[in-house]
Amino acid sequence: MRIVYHLGAHCTDEERLLRCLLKNRGVLAAQGIVVPGPTRYRTLLRETAVALKGQPASLDTQALVLEQIMEVDRADRLILSWDSFLSFPTWATEGGLYRAAGERVRAFSQIFPRIEAEFHLAIRNPATFLPALFDKQKNAKGGTKDFAAFLKHRDPETIHWSDVVDRILEMNPDVPLTIWCDEDTPLIWPEVLQAVSGHSPGTLLEDSQDLLAQIMSPEGLKRMQAYLDSHSVTTPDLRRKVTTAFLDKFALPDRITIDIEVPGWTEDTVAALTILYDQDVARIRATPGVRFIDP
Repeated sequence: MRIVYHLGAHCTDEERLLRCLLKNRGVLAAQGIVVPGPTRYRTLLRETAVALKGQPASLDTQALVLEQIMEVDRADRLILSWDSFLSFPTWATEGGLYRAAGERVRAFSQIFPRIEAEFHLAIRNPATFLPALFDKQKNAKGGTKDFAAFLKHRDPETIHWSDVVDRILEMNPDVPLTIWCDEDTPLIWPEVLQAVSGHSPGTLLEDSQDLLAQIMSPEGLKRMQAYLDSHSVTTPDLRRKVTTAFLDKFALPDRITIDIEVPGWTEDTVAALTILYDQDVARIRATPGVRFIDP
């Protein structure tokens, strides 16, 4: 068996991937892929990891945890998804972005030390990610309504996803790690779903167009599907070109435009952060041990 951890991150997926896989549990189960409901494992795994204190779980503990998570005796892949695997939103910027990412991945791996694991993570431009994460934590326990305090008075230009990736790989050098940009998900959504679930090529997943339905007009989505049904679009590259063309014509402006309102930030601030993000993505893409899903 292989255990697949979808790590979020916060403000990227908003549980869309998990909802899609849960809706297709029957189809996936026929391929040996188990997608349990999140209430079966989130608190359980967090409490187990804390109790283990970084030590590998005993065989009895592993068996007990798996029994509580799975309703079947065997599986080829077990999909676990939670955007707070690396941290709760309130603490995500404490000491740096997801400072304990390496330790967290290591801790969860130690719950099932004899079972192969892989990890998946979406990243997002800090220019939009940091304001969104700030809003997410404002009303949570321990949260703050002061943006500078939320960043711990750190310069946002020093916050890099490559640091998170480096911390994960430094403490977990052998784990497969898949990364993609949240901004690209409308174009690579089928590849993301397949990478996480591991379903067979050609598998039709219900509601796999939900993401596009949120940013494209119903007429545009209908026309695009008709085009895909009537033309030989046999590769991801061709499908992305088709999707891009229809988004150019039928995207809903109010759904794809993000208003950034942060005290002291200007258009130049956003532009500078975006340039740094592009450079950071290039570094992550070239990092040994990372599988990067490109559009």
